Amino acid sequence: MHDTQKAVVTVVGNDHTGIIAKVTGVCFDCNANVTDLSQSVLDGIFCMALIIDITESNSAIDEIEKKIQNAVPGMTVHVMHEKIFDSMHRI
Repeated sequence: MHDTQKAVVTVVGNDHTGIIAKVTGVCFDCNANVTDLSQSVLDGIFCMALIIDITESNSAIDEIEKKIQNAVPGMTVHVMHEKIFDSMHRI
């Protein structure tokens, strides 16, 4: 048995129909399971954070990020390994 590998995905930009479907579709295509998702729309600005399980993914983190960016052009997308995210946000 191996450790679970996770990544943090953030997507921010002007709200429009289909953002969640497009982002989660990329995750599905990459065999990355969405384990948690939070989203809100603030004055027309869409903000979403996802935790994805990349243990069985068929794509590297940078590839997943590029695929999501291509799926939702004009939005700001970041995909970061959970360990890097934790290190950056440790007090």
